[in-house]
Amino acid sequence: MLTSMHFAQDDCSSDLLIRGYGDGIITIGNQQFSQSLILTRDSLVADWRPQHVAELLHDDFALILEMRPEVLVLGTGESLKFPSPALTARLLQIGVGVEIMDTAAACRTYNILLSEQRNVVAALLPG
Repeated sequence: MLTSMHFAQDDCSSDLLIRGYGDGIITIGNQQFSQSLILTRDSLVADWRPQHVAELLHDDFALILEMRPEVLVLGTGESLKFPSPALTARLLQIGVGVEIMDTAAACRTYNILLSEQRNVVAALLPG
């Protein structure tokens, strides 16, 4: 089932705005990605190791910690799946907000926070 996401107006100058999500494909600008990725206003890590929530390890959040986000939006695939709280505990301890949702909702939320000039990191699992 294709779930497309489109916005009528872009209030953001970043080239790394999410343009669509559907069938495990994330469209950023003019590129499509089918693997997990980490996204910020200024950077794209297109080879984030985990492909499913069950594969997440503490080390998978090391790069996110280095980015010092205000908010982490974690997209868990086609449906909402919560990782172990121990995996995100360090982020919460240092004051990073952690929002966990399905990837379609995470894509929309990332774009909204980005347009609000928030320091947001999206960690997106596509499938």
